[in-house]
Amino acid sequence: MLESCRNAQERWGGVHLLIDRWLQERHELITSFDRLRVHEQGASREALQHFCQLLLDYVSAGHFEVYEQLIREAEAFGDTRGIELARQIYPRIQAITEAALEFNDRCADGDCHDQPGALEELMRLGSLLQERFELEDCLIEVLHNAHQQAAATA
Repeated sequence: MLESCRNAQERWGGVHLLIDRWLQERHELITSFDRLRVHEQGASREALQHFCQLLLDYVSAGHFEVYEQLIREAEAFGDTRGIELARQIYPRIQAITEAALEFNDRCADGDCHDQPGALEELMRLGSLLQERFELEDCLIEVLHNAHQQAAATA
């Protein structure tokens, strides 16, 4: 029994740490976004470049690390409800990712910081990111937190 508990902790404890790290990256992204928003058109090129790097890192980690782990965990626990929810939510997250990548492509070098409409584009991206965070939180709740109790007793 102790061995199976260790196996569960080794297997799913890493998911918890991955999520914790990712949520810390989210916090850094939001902080960087808020700094840009406060400075409006006066945001520096460096601040915009920093935000774009954080944005790229965050969406990449979501797609290539966190979502995959959450789905694997749900599959291991036979959570068909969670997997179905993920299939419903994922297309919207993907659409927001594409918008974020388009923003990054236009602004990663910092050149768009003084272009007309840059603040409006940033605010639009902010709204999309807020929606994405809510969807991600739903996935974490359904695909991970629901399994923590089962993993602890395994």
